[in-house]
Amino acid sequence: MLKIDIPGYGTLELRHLVMDYNGTIARDGKVLPELLEPLSALARDLRLFVLTADTHGTAAAECGATGLPLQIMTFPSDKAAASKLEIIRGLGPEGVCAIGNGRNDLPMLSEAGLSIAVLGQEGSFGALLGAADVVCLSMLDALMLLQKPSRLIATLRG
Repeated sequence: MLKIDIPGYGTLELRHLVMDYNGTIARDGKVLPELLEPLSALARDLRLFVLTADTHGTAAAECGATGLPLQIMTFPSDKAAASKLEIIRGLGPEGVCAIGNGRNDLPMLSEAGLSIAVLGQEGSFGALLGAADVVCLSMLDALMLLQKPSRLIATLRG
């Protein structure tokens, strides 16, 4: 668990890191190699989930090849938003940090205890930026907020 006390905001007690696949931890169906080390470090304190409609059909192989303890959850693309929200609710939203970039990530980011929108090379759904607690330019930046909570505290404190 990651416990982060943020003055004027509250205390986060995060147990789960829930991430979108394409546009967030992967580009064009390939896991971004620069994320492996920070994800490995975060796996000591958080359960890692990857949520995907698996548009490119590569999620299981790509995530499996990382050697990380990633729990991959797939669903039909036409049910992505509802499926992601259901997963967040099942985990207990207050203990979830959710990271995504797309329109189908909006419900899960709106519900999560901590939500981070990523702008990455695929861009980000405009309304997602308003729903997120924090917006980052890359997934690596988002993961560094969790590895170095003082950065997150500086952004969210009252």
